[in-house]
Amino acid sequence: MQLPALFLGIALAALPSLLVAAEPARPNILFIIADDLGYGDLSCTGQKKFTTPNIDRIATGGMRMTVHYSGSSVCAPSRCVLMTGHHPGHGAIRENAQASPKGEGQVPVPAGALTLPLTLKKLGYTTGAFGKWGLGAPATTGEPLQQGIDRFYGYNCQAAAHNYYPTHLWDNDKHIEIGNPGFPAHQKLPDGADAASPATYAAFNGKNYAPDLIGEQARKFLQTQAAQKDKPFFLFYPTTVPHLALQVPEDSLKEFAGKYPETPYTGGRGYLPHATPRAAYAAMITRLDREIGKLLDILHEQKLDESTIVVFTSDNGPLYDELGGTDADFFASAGSFRGRKGSLYEGGVRVPCLVRWTGHIAPGTTSDRMTGFEDWLPTLLELAGAKDQTSAGRDGASFAPTLLGQKQPERPFLYRETPGYTGQQSVRSGQWKAVRQNLNPPKKAANPKPPTLELFDLAADPGETKDLAPSNPEELARLSAIMKAEHTPSTRWPISVLDGAAAK
Repeated sequence: MQLPALFLGIALAALPSLLVAAEPARPNILFIIADDLGYGDLSCTGQKKFTTPNIDRIATGGMRMTVHYSGSSVCAPSRCVLMTGHHPGHGAIRENAQASPKGEGQVPVPAGALTLPLTLKKLGYTTGAFGKWGLGAPATTGEPLQQGIDRFYGYNCQAAAHNYYPTHLWDNDKHIEIGNPGFPAHQKLPDGADAASPATYAAFNGKNYAPDLIGEQARKFLQTQAAQKDKPFFLFYPTTVPHLALQVPEDSLKEFAGKYPETPYTGGRGYLPHATPRAAYAAMITRLDREIGKLLDILHEQKLDESTIVVFTSDNGPLYDELGGTDADFFASAGSFRGRKGSLYEGGVRVPCLVRWTGHIAPGTTSDRMTGFEDWLPTLLELAGAKDQTSAGRDGASFAPTLLGQKQPERPFLYRETPGYTGQQSVRSGQWKAVRQNLNPPKKAANPKPPTLELFDLAADPGETKDLAPSNPEELARLSAIMKAEHTPSTRWPISVLDGAAAK
């Protein structure tokens, strides 16, 4: 009679540990963010002049979010929105700005600001970032190792990332030389140079292509973490591709030799010259696609597909054609949308977004629910079983239910602002979108343009071609009130028309 009681006691004593073991493991996260890649730059979103089969695998195996907005229309504030859950009207970083005129790195986020990696680390994740940082110069509160990142390899500085053959990169907090000669990433062909000769452009290449080195380190991190299946990882992969300058190794460029009509770019519109700029752009994205394919292959080989959330998106829209030799019109990089990088029209902020979590997100699906970068913080934490870890006061709203196939109410509105590009605000609510411009004219402008306020019906006019403000005063007033309420004045990032004396 004593024996069963003894067994019962042992079983009861073991119950707490059995319950802990039964808790679902937190999913791994592979978050890939391209740089200046437009809505139409993937074959799964309409690109016809080159293909992205590996990135398309994410869409085929998961969900394509068709109405997804980057955090801003330029790099640093967009990444700040992603990592903090605050829209740019409340953000610590609202525009690109160097930490010092001659120094390396951007204005740093404050200590403890990047809630996404810091919270994931607190939840037991091993965190790694590989690519372009841009949220704080070395030895500041904003450097990766101070913001929840365990392992970093890549460019600390956005300006240094204009050259794909830099003299150095950062390995955690160590400056490392990578064997390339030093040359500026902004120059023209010398006077008298033969623009038709490939030899003329040899000076704009180096020995070691930074994206290859960064990709190698990301794969090493992934392989190491894959061997530790009892601990989740967050692999943040903010690639520099396809941001200018146009640079790519010859083996990739050869794939597109003679494929497009070309006019050599001699450097007159910034960045570096290139003999075949269209081929270079396609080759850069194609090479990135292969790097992403290598990461996806590791997940599959290590049987991690069902335990890893994979996200692919971009930090803003493509460049205007007058910059750096790019040809966004030729490639339809912004799809059918108006505007480019720097603009709050759709082409500047509406970006591709693909999400895969095998066995959880239905394959080959799409969602037209409006989402934005600030939503990733609560979404990923909810998917990780830590919904309660989203701190109060965030602007993001979780769309985890949408990803998991459940119905969800529409987002009430999505707000954007930037003090750059003469100062802009936008708000989208349902089918309506309002855009204000010329809110921060250059201080020395002799005849600054007056502020403008436009209203578009995106359901009927996704290209924002017809301003409906004059005929819809009530809708315009409603969206204008949201703009006023969502902007918090900032002495560091002033918008003169909105902030008045505080901006001077």
